[in-house]
Amino acid sequence: MDVFFWIFGILLINTLIGGAGILSLWVVKKNLRRIAFLLMSFAAGNLLGGAFFHLLVHSLEEVDAELVFVSALSGFLVFFIFENYLHFHRCAECKIHPYTYTVLIGDAIHNIFDGIVVAITFLLSIPLGIATSIAILMHEIPQELGIFGVMVHSGQDKKKSILYPLLAQSTSIIGGILGYAFSSSLEEYIPLFLPFVAGGFIYIASADLIPEIHKSEKWQKIEGILALFFGLSLMWALKGLH
Repeated sequence: MDVFFWIFGILLINTLIGGAGILSLWVVKKNLRRIAFLLMSFAAGNLLGGAFFHLLVHSLEEVDAELVFVSALSGFLVFFIFENYLHFHRCAECKIHPYTYTVLIGDAIHNIFDGIVVAITFLLSIPLGIATSIAILMHEIPQELGIFGVMVHSGQDKKKSILYPLLAQSTSIIGGILGYAFSSSLEEYIPLFLPFVAGGFIYIASADLIPEIHKSEKWQKIEGILALFFGLSLMWALKGLH
């Protein structure tokens, strides 16, 4: 039972990180637009770095390369089809870009797997669980700030931009419960599902976020590219924690 409380406590902290956008309540609207663009660009690098430096690398250590890339391609295509479904069912002049929802869905799926990983490692040993949790929390802080920037940049109002990522982050608790209850059954499948999430992240970054940088003005574009590379660099630096 002590292990369960460790798992639940860590994942509750992880969920609260999803509300990192609450810091924006003290930022004036004019500055928020610029910050949101920079965070959106940062998120593009963050998602690409998370996919290539973390999810795919981890899976390639555990699963045959062909299966990893088939899973990643499947994730890419599923997110492509899903986003086109959203485009088809929303008016052409909508103020909220559909990629807002694909980002949240991808993050929610990713968090379920994070919860499973946290639960499994704590069941193996509490020190290992703590070390894994620190790595995951360090990864989530910049990612959630980036997702908040994506939400605001896409047209969501500030309150929803705080609430929706918080809800997406809470799925880690579901993953923790699943991992605790079915650890022996789920452990072997995690490396196969992670590339699927990676494929979704690659699609969102390349099809939705990077084109937003292309549309920007000259100096803003330079800022966006620098923010993207900062997101990539941070994911590379955090690679050592895994």
